[in-house]
This record gives sequence, C-alpha cells and structure tokens, in this order.
Amino acid sequence: MAEQYAVGVDFGTESGRAVVVRVSDGAELGSAVHKYADGVIDEHLPGSDKPLPPEWALQNPDDYIAVFKNAVPAAVKAAGIDPADVIGIGIDFTACTILPVKADGTPLMRLPELHDNPHAWVKLWKHHAAQPEADKINETARQMGEPWLNRYGGKISSEWLFSKTLQILDEAPEVYAAADRILEAADWVVWQLGGQETRNACTAGYKAIYQDGDYPKPEYFAALDPRLADVVDQKLKRELSPLGGLAGNLTGEAAGWTGLKPGIAVAVANVDAHVTPPAAGVVGPGVMVMIMGTSTCDMVMNEEMHEVPGMCGVVDGGIVPGLYGYEAGQSAVGDIFAWFVDNAVPPEYHEAAKAKGMDLHAYLEAEAAKQKPGEHGLLALDWWNGNRSVLVDVDLSGLLIGATLATKAPDIYRALIEATAYGSRTIFEAFEDNGVPIREVVAAGGLPEKNKLLMQIYADVTGREFKIIKSGQGPAVGSAMHAAVAAGAYEDIQAAAAKMGALKDEVFTPIPENQAVYDRLYAEYVTLHDYFGRGENDVMKRLRQIRNEARGID
Repeated sequence: MAEQYAVGVDFGTESGRAVVVRVSDGAELGSAVHKYADGVIDEHLPGSDKPLPPEWALQNPDDYIAVFKNAVPAAVKAAGIDPADVIGIGIDFTACTILPVKADGTPLMRLPELHDNPHAWVKLWKHHAAQPEADKINETARQMGEPWLNRYGGKISSEWLFSKTLQILDEAPEVYAAADRILEAADWVVWQLGGQETRNACTAGYKAIYQDGDYPKPEYFAALDPRLADVVDQKLKRELSPLGGLAGNLTGEAAGWTGLKPGIAVAVANVDAHVTPPAAGVVGPGVMVMIMGTSTCDMVMNEEMHEVPGMCGVVDGGIVPGLYGYEAGQSAVGDIFAWFVDNAVPPEYHEAAKAKGMDLHAYLEAEAAKQKPGEHGLLALDWWNGNRSVLVDVDLSGLLIGATLATKAPDIYRALIEATAYGSRTIFEAFEDNGVPIREVVAAGGLPEKNKLLMQIYADVTGREFKIIKSGQGPAVGSAMHAAVAAGAYEDIQAAAAKMGALKDEVFTPIPENQAVYDRLYAEYVTLHDYFGRGENDVMKRLRQIRNEARGID
C-alpha cells in the first residue's frame, strides 16, 4: 500500500506554517512558512494614517488565504511527495481570533463601505481593547449568579469572543448589524477550504462560554445589552463539530490554492495549543503541556471537572474525547524577551553578537548563563502584556526591581526569563491546590528549541523535570494528525497519537542548589505578585489611566 500523507497548517501571530506529515509514523517530510503581508495591525489600518487606539491588534483575513496559496504548495514540494497521496488537511489557529462576515463567509472588511472601519477586520487574540466589555460580562454574570463563570477561573477575558463582539456592538453597531456571522478565524479558514461553515467544539468551549451543551441563556445576553439578546441564534451556530471530525471536503477553488486533490478531507478546526498535546503523544491525564512562544499556553487533562481560580477554562473533551481539558497561560513570554532585545539592549551587545556570528537572543542567553541564580540581584513581574493566569487582568504591567548602575543587559535578560518561570509556577500551584495534579511537564513551541537556559531555569524554578516534544512544529503536526483522523486513517486521535506523536530524549532536570535559591526568589515574587496584582496597590492601573488621559483616550 502506498504511503499516505496529511498536511497541517499552523496559523500563528506573524505567519502561517504548513507541514507535510507521513500518516504511518508522524515523520515530518517538508515544511514552509508564509509571513503575513500585513502582519499584526496595531498602529493603523493598511493604507491609512489614522492611528488605532492602544491595546488594538487586528489582522487581514486575506493574509490567511495567502498561506494556503504559498506555504502548502511549498511544503508539498519540499517533501518530495505526490500531492495525490495527501489524504487530508487540518488547521490550527491562535485563539480567540475573530472576524465578522456575511452569510457566504465574505469578511466585512472586503466591503467598500466598511473597509475603513477597524471593527470590520479580524480581531487578533492579543486585541485587549475590549476590557470594559469583559468587565461588564463578568460583573453581570456575578450579579446573575451564572454557574459557568467559575469554569473560567472567575473571569472572562477581554481576548474572548463575547468581549470582542460586545465591543463591536458598543463602538460600531453598523458593523454588528452587517455581520451575519461572527466566528473564529480558525473556523473561517476551514470554511474557505471545505465550503461549509462549521464551529469547532474547542474554541466554543474555551473562548465562547459553551458549557453543558449550550451557550449562556438569552436573558443573560439581554442583561448585557438588549440588542445582544439573540446573538447566539443570529451570529453564531449552535451545532458544534468534534475535534478530529470531518468539516468538509476540499473545494475545487481551495484545491487550486493548495495544489492538493479536490475532495480530500478537511478536518474540523482546532487551537494551536490544544492541538499540540497529541503531537507529543499526550492523550492522558496529569501531563502539563506548555506551548511556549510569544505567549505560553498551558494544557492539562483530568478525569474530573474542578474549578481552578484563574484558569482560562475547562471543557469536556476540549483536548481529547473523554477527559476534561484545562487551559491556563501567560499572555507574554517570548514577546517580553523580544521587547527587551528590540528596545533596551545597548549597541555594544549587538556588535559583540555580530562579531561572534550569533543571534542577539542567543548571545544574551550565553552571557546570562554565566551567572548563578540570584547573582544579578533583580526580580521582575512578567506582565508586559497583562496577566492571563492566575489574575486574569490585562491592565497589569511589567515591573523590574533591584536595578543599579551596575546592572547590565544580560542581567535583565535573565531576570525576565526567571519572571516568566515564576509565572508558570503560580499556574502549576493553582492547579495542584485545586484538585488537578501535574505528574509530568512537556514543553513545546519555539522557545524550547531556541533557549536551553530558559528550560533549565524553568526546571529549577518549578522543581520539575521538563521533557521536550520531538517536533519543533507541534501544532502543525497535531493538525495533520487530526486530518488523518478526519480522513479515516485512524479511529480517533488517541490511536493517531500512539503512532504519530513523540518526545525527544532530552530532559531538563532541576539542579538542587539552584532550586534552593529560586525558592527564596519565588517567595519574593509572590509578595510582589499579590501586592500589585490583587488590589493592594493599583499603581499600574493608575498609570494606565494617566497615560490614556494624556493620549486623549476615554
């Protein structure tokens, strides 16, 4: 029997990546990346000089189609296979990333009369301008005693679907009225591939308050705004599709984009983090899978449902069927390191890195690795993009304490790595303190591949071994695995994971003497975390208000 292949497409924050995977054993045969032409739109719309307000982050949905047209054919070519042997295609996406569309799937930003309205564009996951709407959603839920709120750690995020939808209604009612559908970009791109609208159970559960078989009742939405009462029936879709299910078959148009055969299986959409555990062979309870990149998303499963303060959500079958899938995370990790490198590293370090033929991150990592824990005398809070877990507060900001005239760039770089590790430890402890044990930890994503110092620090700070996923493209491989299931090559994702998922032999083990120092530093982190993050000192929010007033923003 001829070998069969599946294609996985991972839509990230800046680009989309396609990977060709052999169905029999998960071998990665070829990949390609296509960078979005418009990238993250956070200053002004393309072709406009009108500035966007703070905390906005948009994208152009046509950039996603360009990924299918460029990355998929290039990956198939790199794999050296016959496109006719590809049996299915699956995608994953950053979430919650939403867009308003017409009934036929046309994005509203393509309409001339709405093209210049930023609310007609894609709202990227890190669009945080809907915080007032999120506050209203949370307060109304508390007042009405909504039982679903605690399944999201007690707070719905500004990043999620109804927060962003309510912002559209509040600020651009004409866009809301024009939208026949408001949906995840993940579901939209699958619609473009397979020709029919589906809604995946993963994003509905984690990002759209779908619990116990339904969305919140119309009475709740009416309490938010009477115009929102019928939002589910008018703008969403009640029928959900299971992960690994068949969303449709590749249309002739999409076959032309990708170079694949018309009619092959198109898998139900998934989220980049949630699709990754099976690629690591993780389909059982008690294993925390951390997808570490620009941000970090933490995934763990359990046989039972528990309410964990600050978690992003718990969904029955949200990762694999038969288990409750828990999500938490940090809204900036790699982004913090990138901010520092882009904005605060003196020229001498750029020159030294260039002289050694090293990337600046790698150079700073090498310099920081020369230090012992605690040697730089610094402590940071990792809130450069707010706090997702466990405080769920986008209005928090970063903090660096202990700096002196002797502080150098590698010191700060290491302190920022350590801060993100402390943030992860707070998440681990929140789960374990609330009935969700973590027996093992597996790291995936771009950072474990690039930064060995980071992985050792995480092991030392948390006191846990860190295993590493074999694939450097975990989400794309996971998407290809779901495509194989949708195509019928495997009965379910558990069977696919047994053949196609894998870990590296590499393990990062805590160093006892380092762990002892980090326990002391973590205690100080917790003090600052609670002081600035739990309302005792709201200086971060007052500073934000002063900033907004200076910029003329309500």
